[in-house]
Amino acid sequence: MHALIVVAHDDPRSLTHALAQKIAKGLSENDPSNTFEIADLHAEEFDPRFGVADWAVHHRESAPPTDVLAEQTRIDRADALVLVYPVFWWSMPALLKGWIDRVFSNGWAFDFDGDSTRKKLGRLRVHMVALGGADARTYERHGYGTAMKTQIDHGIFDYCGATVAGSALLLESESSDPAIQLQAAHELGQGLFASRCV
Repeated sequence: MHALIVVAHDDPRSLTHALAQKIAKGLSENDPSNTFEIADLHAEEFDPRFGVADWAVHHRESAPPTDVLAEQTRIDRADALVLVYPVFWWSMPALLKGWIDRVFSNGWAFDFDGDSTRKKLGRLRVHMVALGGADARTYERHGYGTAMKTQIDHGIFDYCGATVAGSALLLESESSDPAIQLQAAHELGQGLFASRCV
């Protein structure tokens, strides 16, 4: 089995990057035949800006740009897509959102013809690992966790037909021992293909 692990953080020394490495380590430790690729969107200088060429793709006036096609090919090779990111303003960073905006395009992720929408990513299993600084009570009190699931799990991935197989929110990242989040990421990696859900 093959996983594409997408990381959206500009600092390679960050806890977010360390989590991605732990997921990869757990994945390969569980079964040496499992493979992974880490896509570091910042290091690869992915352009998240949805521009004129992307509108043309959306309106079926042209093929996707080369950088978008390359990302779609990486996802097509994967049995699982794992998104690892810090929570910014109760959502994902603009870099990751822009990656989704551009890559999950009309014609590839879904077909919209003006009257109806057909979901095209039914085979894709998505796992999200979000790293938040606040505590669980803050998320619960304000409904942030529910809002994030509605926006991301349902609003993005269900719209395309993908299955959200796991959605981990690792909290108190700025006040707790990072070993707690790293252990959770390692276990997530070990279980990624061991069972059909995390």
